[in-house]
Amino acid sequence: MDVPKIFGSMVFNDEVMKARLPKDAYKALHKTIDEGTTLELDTANVVAEAMKGWAIEHGATHFTHWFQPMTGITAEKHDSFISPEAGGKVMMEFSGKELVKGEPDASSFPSGGLRATFEARGYTAWDPTSYAFIKDDTLCIPTAFCSYTGEALDKKTPLLRSMQALDKQAIRILRLFGDETSKHIITTVGPEQEYFLIDCDVYKRRPDLIYTGRTLFGSKPSKGQEMDDHYFGMIKPRVKSFMKELDEELWKLGILAKTEHNEVAPAQHELAPVFSTTNIATDHNQLTMELMKTVAGRHHMVCLLHEKPFAGVNGSGKHNNWSISTDTGMNLLEPGATPSQNAQFLLFLVAVIKAVDEYQGLLRMSVASAANDHRLGANEAPPAIMSVFLGDELEAVLEAIESGRDYHDKKKKLMSIGATVLPHIPKDTTDRNRTSPFAFTGNKFEFRSLGSSASISGPNIILNTIVAEALSEYADKLEKAKDFDKALSKLIHDEIVAHKRIIFNGNGYGDEWVKEAKKRGLLNLKTTVDALESFITKESIDVFEKHGVYTETEVRARYEILLENYYKTINIEALTLSSMVKNNIIAAACAYESRLADVVIKKEQALGAKGAKAEKAMLQKMSDLVAGMEAALEKLDADVAKEESMSDVRKLAEYHRDVVLADMNGLREVIDEVETMVPSDLWPYPTYGEILYSVRYQPDRTNVK
Repeated sequence: MDVPKIFGSMVFNDEVMKARLPKDAYKALHKTIDEGTTLELDTANVVAEAMKGWAIEHGATHFTHWFQPMTGITAEKHDSFISPEAGGKVMMEFSGKELVKGEPDASSFPSGGLRATFEARGYTAWDPTSYAFIKDDTLCIPTAFCSYTGEALDKKTPLLRSMQALDKQAIRILRLFGDETSKHIITTVGPEQEYFLIDCDVYKRRPDLIYTGRTLFGSKPSKGQEMDDHYFGMIKPRVKSFMKELDEELWKLGILAKTEHNEVAPAQHELAPVFSTTNIATDHNQLTMELMKTVAGRHHMVCLLHEKPFAGVNGSGKHNNWSISTDTGMNLLEPGATPSQNAQFLLFLVAVIKAVDEYQGLLRMSVASAANDHRLGANEAPPAIMSVFLGDELEAVLEAIESGRDYHDKKKKLMSIGATVLPHIPKDTTDRNRTSPFAFTGNKFEFRSLGSSASISGPNIILNTIVAEALSEYADKLEKAKDFDKALSKLIHDEIVAHKRIIFNGNGYGDEWVKEAKKRGLLNLKTTVDALESFITKESIDVFEKHGVYTETEVRARYEILLENYYKTINIEALTLSSMVKNNIIAAACAYESRLADVVIKKEQALGAKGAKAEKAMLQKMSDLVAGMEAALEKLDADVAKEESMSDVRKLAEYHRDVVLADMNGLREVIDEVETMVPSDLWPYPTYGEILYSVRYQPDRTNVK
């Protein structure tokens, strides 16, 4: 495989544009990309013609506006290039108008009340900052999606707005430090993606995996992840074959897939890309998740992206490695080699710390979902409490600034603390902390709380916005200062004092931290329903509106959608679990009861009343379990039926969290015990052991029921 040759081969990237577009059209398009200016229709027509010619040469017959509605996945409506010609012929056409704007039906996408069912019109608008690409013989044009009245109906539009907000405020700060060269600030992200691979045959026999993405019952296998032998272990040839094809497909689309390895749980793996601009990284991560599923199918496997597909082993997350850089290539979270660079770095650092502290709830909300609630707080993922990990040395620098004393580096050289004479801050001077939700890792922050199936747009919208707000407040103060150095030194000191409660380098899994966090006044929003309230506070709405990221209407619409997604997810799980119990599990348990009863009768006939003592005890236990299962099922069904009388989305979410989810857990507890007793020839569904170890060296279906 010639990787440099295939990389980006299915992307209408800058190299292709430069080769195919006239110079004036190329310059005009770049001005649109770099400065956000409007692309004139004449230029759009030239670009469209070149794009069509390139796409057809690569086998494309259709085009689509590829967008990201509030479903969490992508959407596309395909139109062919054909246009009728006289004599029953067709020609291939694609206009600038079709490139720049589309009009998909908006009525059937989630809108949170922004659109009524009869208000169908919605528009897609080309995002030229994200290159067009070819997927499945279709030219895909990344677009934003908005309503007829202008509200954002997607995840891309507010992300682009948040990037612009941070750009504006960060430039103000750089100008104060004398940087007149940088024109734009960009945020970059490298999202590490965790996932499970299981054999297709066992997947097909688990309706819960098909309908909900997770197993709703399953007793613990004899061997899980206790031996830590899967983590970074040898990759099975069948999985390696999948990874090889996945890399090739991703590289064709210009996606910088870099690292792949086995994760902690059996059948769990991870892919990590190289950093790219947040908007592009978001598009690429959506494509990565889609291709993982597609490529897995070609290898007779299924890729599970649910945050917690199996109880008792680690779930899957998505680490959001986030940083801020200039268009000249300077990472603003990179500790510099000179005092002035250190001062600038420290200001950006404390801005992030301030943002996380003041908007803890928003950050927690940005990763909230019914699926992710199963992970956060367990000993596999960061706690629901937001905190910042800095490492010992960097924390020592901040403590020295706070106390006004001199800081000694590792070589014991005395260094004064001031705006112009700040200590050299080495990179990567400390260990990582996998229990921290928001950890500084040398030149970036790793936001570890994201769920594996989620779009990374939401958390990055929040991060960009709240850091923009912190920088805005700093710029307001420093621009008025008569003595910049003095004001800067005081500002950094005061911000460290004000927000040090959010800094925590210890074990985030321990009960001690929960108690300590409470003392510090930090939020512990354990469920999605709790966390979502942070989205609609006056403070949150004010910061979104100030920076033009969301209007209040758009915020409240998303709040409604997130609540609705939460309770509908649990409702689907409850209905699925009930169906599986009624259709097969009770029947299997009763069949085993009948088998035990036959043994008891035969033994008593042969050996007398005491001859079947053990079997009678087993029969009694099974009888009790079946009775308990039927009672738990009856309660679940009755409680699910009660939701029909409810209409308030908040109450529905609370009801499913407090009642329905508890019913499901109670029923599961009985099922899992029943599973340990019923023989394998009677048990109707693949067990955890069969599923987690289903990916053998070759697709082997001989032992699958």
